[in-house]
Amino acid sequence: MRDPRVRQLADVLVNYSTRVKKGDVVLISASGFEAAPLVKEIHALCIARGAKYVEYDFSLPEINRQFYNLARKSQIDYFPQHKLDFMQQVTVFIAISAADNSMVMANANQEHMIAHARVMRPIVDCRVKNTRWVVTRYPTHAGAQEAKMSLDEYEEYLFAACCIDWQAESRKQERLKKLVDLTEQVQIKASDTDLRFCIKGMPGIKCDGRYNIPDGEVFTAPVKDSVEGYITYNCPTIYHGKEFSNIRLEFSAGKIVRATSPGMDEQLNRILDTDEGARYVGEFAIGVNPAIRRPMRNILFDEKIFGSIHFTPGQCYDECDNGNRSAVHWDMVKLLEGDGEILFDGVVIQKDGRFVHSSLVSLNPGD
Repeated sequence: MRDPRVRQLADVLVNYSTRVKKGDVVLISASGFEAAPLVKEIHALCIARGAKYVEYDFSLPEINRQFYNLARKSQIDYFPQHKLDFMQQVTVFIAISAADNSMVMANANQEHMIAHARVMRPIVDCRVKNTRWVVTRYPTHAGAQEAKMSLDEYEEYLFAACCIDWQAESRKQERLKKLVDLTEQVQIKASDTDLRFCIKGMPGIKCDGRYNIPDGEVFTAPVKDSVEGYITYNCPTIYHGKEFSNIRLEFSAGKIVRATSPGMDEQLNRILDTDEGARYVGEFAIGVNPAIRRPMRNILFDEKIFGSIHFTPGQCYDECDNGNRSAVHWDMVKLLEGDGEILFDGVVIQKDGRFVHSSLVSLNPGD
């Protein structure tokens, strides 16, 4: 039996997020075969909208893991020019993750993963800069287990976070975006966190369902060398198949000068040493999705948690270019609910995870 919520999600992705139209070349890229029902619905809608070509592909993380562990250097370094050639023709890119094991890369060759990411960067850059793209998740038993929910509960949570009135959310986010645009100095204060940085001249960017589903954040970037102080992230994060908890970063003149995570210091610093830009920050964002309220160990959801921020080592976005370049873009999340303040130019705009600034209180979800 077809789940009407799958069709509703496909409608959001095709008709709102990517605005598929006649003549488009669409690539639907799914990680995990369980995403097939959503791929089928997206494919049908793209054909109905008049896309002139719709390609879909499925990948399996287990095979990717095998590649990283078995490949020789020449194979890691090989650049698939045919993929770039096709991506240069793509106008719409829709990616779906339906992974059945978030830790599949835990014991993969990390050096090969990092090196291959560098090789593939031109294809990613082409996709980000030249297509109307969106990424999403499909509910699986593995995802439900990570979120500590039953599959039914996880489906309800996922579809509620994805299938909302994004046009209304966009209007609410506009108020926060305008305040970001007017702000010069930001401070984040909480237990074991006192972080200060400048965002003067850096625009606020609304994330209102165009590129991520679920979405729900407003981001900018710090002036590259302005970050001072320290932050402790209290939301678990998975990067290259390894889980990190309680990451603590210390900054001086914008650079991460000390990085720790219990039992994972070596692995953490190896990632931060990928290149020079990995120790500088490319993004600062405030999560505002009203339906996402607790961590799920899934960054597409966790970075949107209402009452959270993420402060991201690595590559900045073109829309808010602070000059930082890196093969790394690692969204690390701090929850502020019950313990934390965000100050813009010395004024508290959010306290303990709820907006207190008069222009922003409409963003607060109902309890």
